[in-house]
Amino acid sequence: MMKELQIKTALQISRHPKDVFEAIVDPEQMSNYFISESSGRMEEGKALEWKFPEFEEWAAIKVVEITPGEYISFQWEGAKDTTLLVEMTLLEMSENSTLLKITEGNMQNTDAGIKWLAQNTEGWANFLASLKAYLEYDINLRKGAFDFLKQK
Repeated sequence: MMKELQIKTALQISRHPKDVFEAIVDPEQMSNYFISESSGRMEEGKALEWKFPEFEEWAAIKVVEITPGEYISFQWEGAKDTTLLVEMTLLEMSENSTLLKITEGNMQNTDAGIKWLAQNTEGWANFLASLKAYLEYDINLRKGAFDFLKQK
């Protein structure tokens, strides 16, 4: 029996869930740690495009569901020719602490699925670390971090 693969990752951030939520849905804030450009704010039912600083292509995003301060979900081409669901759950741990859980999936347990699992798990770990650095210390960890991908 072939088991499906799913990414599950989480990180605690020393900020209130409302602040973490806004840093994710607001493209101006998101450009300080994840993307370089967005066609708009994340809102339920909205189709957006994101530009990443290290790639020429734009990524199509379809926002599925938003619960302010608690939950964000969207679909995107998380793997080649495959639309995947990303879910972000924000849990208040204390007044100024949020546990952000991210899941993405599912993919079949094949060579392509394992490649996706490795690449996107790395990507979501980078997203979480970059978001934490931005919100807690006003540092953009992503700036220049992937310039080597542009070099030949």
